[in-house]
Amino acid sequence: MTYPAIIVICWLIGYGVKQIPTLDNKWIPVIVGIAGAVIGLAGYFTGVVPAEDWLNAIVIGIVSGEASTGLHQVYKQLTQEDD
Repeated sequence: MTYPAIIVICWLIGYGVKQIPTLDNKWIPVIVGIAGAVIGLAGYFTGVVPAEDWLNAIVIGIVSGEASTGLHQVYKQLTQEDD
């Protein structure tokens, strides 16, 4: 299960991290995964993410965060022009 709001927030975080020239892009999936976990946990405690327990909320957040990376790659591949 993923949450579109977490996906969008993590995509924005990933895009912001990509703008930092001194940070290697290989860290973006790790960063958005951690951000998704934090957002999922916060959503659980506020009642926004209806998970059964806090661990499931973290997993939902991580999966949603990583989905933002995957969706970005799909978009990038679909819009890439062939030479």
